[in-house]
Amino acid sequence: MSSIIQSLQWLSLFFLITSICVSSLNIPRFGTFQRRNHNQHQTLSSSQFSEEVKTFYYMQRLDHFNYKPDSYSTFPQRYIINFKHWGGAKSNAPIFAYFGAEEPMPEDIYVGLLEDNAPKFNALVVYIEHRYYGNSTPFGSFEESMKNETTRGYFNSAQAIADYADVLLHIKNTWSAQHSPIIIFGGSYGGMLASWFRLKYPHVALGALASSAPILYFDGIAPHHGYFYVVTKDFRETSESCYNTIRKSWYVIDRVAKKPNGLSILSNRFKTCKKLSTSSNLKNYLILMYSGVAQYNDPHKNTLKVICDAIDGAANKTDVLGQIFEGVVAYDSEKQPCYEMEGIKEPSETDIGYAWQTCSEMVMPIGIDREDSLFQPNPFNMKEFVNYCKNQYGVVPQPHWVTTYYGGSDLKLNFKRFASNIIFSNGLMDPYSSGEVLNNISDSIIALTTKNGSHCLDLRPVEPSDPLWLTTQRNTEVKIIKGWIDKYQADLRNSTK
Repeated sequence: MSSIIQSLQWLSLFFLITSICVSSLNIPRFGTFQRRNHNQHQTLSSSQFSEEVKTFYYMQRLDHFNYKPDSYSTFPQRYIINFKHWGGAKSNAPIFAYFGAEEPMPEDIYVGLLEDNAPKFNALVVYIEHRYYGNSTPFGSFEESMKNETTRGYFNSAQAIADYADVLLHIKNTWSAQHSPIIIFGGSYGGMLASWFRLKYPHVALGALASSAPILYFDGIAPHHGYFYVVTKDFRETSESCYNTIRKSWYVIDRVAKKPNGLSILSNRFKTCKKLSTSSNLKNYLILMYSGVAQYNDPHKNTLKVICDAIDGAANKTDVLGQIFEGVVAYDSEKQPCYEMEGIKEPSETDIGYAWQTCSEMVMPIGIDREDSLFQPNPFNMKEFVNYCKNQYGVVPQPHWVTTYYGGSDLKLNFKRFASNIIFSNGLMDPYSSGEVLNNISDSIIALTTKNGSHCLDLRPVEPSDPLWLTTQRNTEVKIIKGWIDKYQADLRNSTK
């Protein structure tokens, strides 16, 4: 049980992207960018506000799937529109809609893939906040909304995508844009929502781009060890000696921790801001660091290589613990007076909200089962996870619900039979790629992969130094989307003749 509690506490170290752990291990949560390291490039960038960018609120229904009187209660759901490049309803110019995920939506949100391509398509750009996060809280505040089983009961993905359908149809009606095709975008959990939306509401959205969306990581479809297998592969391909040093370090930490003054030794060696209360906190910090670097590795800086170079470069002047500490210093880009390894005391909305989501429907059984892993073995324990969720929330997780509602174990065959117009974009260095769609399912359900790509990299704004493979991936995505829109416009013209 302690391993789950520690993982839930430590998830606050990462944004996303990253989040509450979905297993007994510490992994960066989903999300489209990493907040932990201020030097990481972010997907959601600041934008210059202008008259063309406006914030709106739609009075959203509390429960889309029930007809009891309280289901008709409403709450204000926030969405932001950038009108700058829109060609208008008369020209049937498209709408690019970005689905907010497990975090408050920044007021100055700017997702590069949408904004960079809106001028080419004369597109209206819309950002919609996920219910229960940010300003879109059903019961007046986040605290009240998460207060008990009743208020939390309306917090799930099916309600969220129904919200998005309502908001998008409202936008069409408000701006008389009934014939403007909608292309939806999302990253990570938001990418899963985008692909699921296309399945459930194909009449609302013409197509979807799902970036780094691990929709196969449910109900045993993807292997439990997949996430950490990719982390291991990333480090081993970067440096065999770095990989071996990290593998050895866990047992060195365990051996030192058993000494009478072991925690003091570890605290001094790693310059912790507070004395370590347990060696597990140090190991949790390192697991998150290595996993986060693999998940969000920036091709412009290649932080993974920077860390391994630091670990390898210290081999002749210090011991294993000293080498690992050099990797910590390199991760932060510059030496700090001390390093916080005891966890953050106040969890964010993302930590709290996504903890609930993982304890209800978003059960992703990630563990370490392989002996050649970068990490010590730690298989996923469903019984332990269920007990934690029952104690914490009074509910039993529903590990089969996602596959029941969105598609079963033969998900690819189901998609081929009844889905269309979805792009699954993936970076193979991203550990979540182990649960993503990596091969084309049909002529219109396309998988785009980049060997050196990381989590949601294609959503980030274009930079002059972008590698050719990243530019090619984005250009291919845009070409496919243009094909969808061109065909839609042709069909629309033919229907009015």
